[in-house]
Parts: sequence; structure tokens; C-alpha cells
Amino acid sequence: MRIISGSAKGRKLASPKDMRVRPTADRVKESLFNILTNLMDDLSAVRTLDIFAGTGSLGIEMLSRGGAYAVFIDNHRQSAAMIGKNLQMLGFAEKSRLLVEEALVALRLLERQGDGFGLIFLDPPYRKGHTEKVLEFLSHSLLATNDTIVVAEFSVQEDIPAGFGQLQQFDRRVYGDTVLAFLKKSS
Repeated sequence: MRIISGSAKGRKLASPKDMRVRPTADRVKESLFNILTNLMDDLSAVRTLDIFAGTGSLGIEMLSRGGAYAVFIDNHRQSAAMIGKNLQMLGFAEKSRLLVEEALVALRLLERQGDGFGLIFLDPPYRKGHTEKVLEFLSHSLLATNDTIVVAEFSVQEDIPAGFGQLQQFDRRVYGDTVLAFLKKSS
């Protein structure tokens, strides 16, 4: 697993030896960031939230491309240690925060602290029901504004609705078993 573009381009990320974490494939990540580059004018001002972060690959890619700040959420201690190691190794520790909590607990904490994000990645374990729960939470949360882009990654075998209240899908791409859904709040 490597960083595709930006200041850390080509650098490898520490990743687990076992299959505990399912990282986003490089070709899917490259397509995702090509789409985001077309959707967002200035990546340097973007605050990113990476939920179920695993290795931190998506949030770190955003930091490498000039993102302003990133918050990583993962409740698995080994994954969190790996994210911390990757952030230190690439020099992004000062532009980031790591929360070792269950996703909804961490999201409620961030909401109480008044955080807001321009980009939210959601890449939970496939077929466990986490995608719907987090998207439902984000649909009424102040963490996502009308300008926030939410990207949910899930399996084609999951029947994820195109909308959750105000949070509505505006694009969906399929890459093998992987679906990328792009959502925004409707006005």
C-alpha cells in the first residue's frame, strides 16, 4: 500500500500482515481521488474525517495532497498504532488527530467539540451494518454541512440506500466487489 500523489507520493504505508484490515485497493483509491479532484476546487483547505480508518490510507492520501487537517477514527488498538506510525513516518502527526473509539462514540465526541469536515471517508468492515448506522448519524449531524462530501465504501453485496434524510447520493461507482457512493446534504 502506497501514497499515490502529493508530498508523500510513492511512500509505502505500514500495514498489517494478516487480513484483519481490508485496505482500499490502489486502483480504487486512485479513481476516488481523481473524482474528488474534479469535485473539490482547493484540497489545501479541506478538513478530512477518516472513519474506520484501518491503516489511515485515505486520510493520509488527503494530507499528502495538501489537506489542511485529518481526524482518524478506529476502535482497534493495533490499527490505531499503525495509523499513528504512518502519520509519524510521513510527517503528518501535527496535522492530524487519532481517536481510538467506536465510530459513533467518536462522532458524538467530535460533534460536541464543534468539529466540521469538508470530506468524510467511511470504509467500515463489509456486511456488518456499520455503513447505514454512520450515514444515518451523519445525515443529521453538524459534522457534515451542505458543502461536505461523504464517500462511503462498501461491498456490492450490501443493499445500501441512496439516501439518508438530507444526506443524498449524487454518484455511485463500482469496482469489482467495491462500491464507492458519494453523498451530500440536500439544501
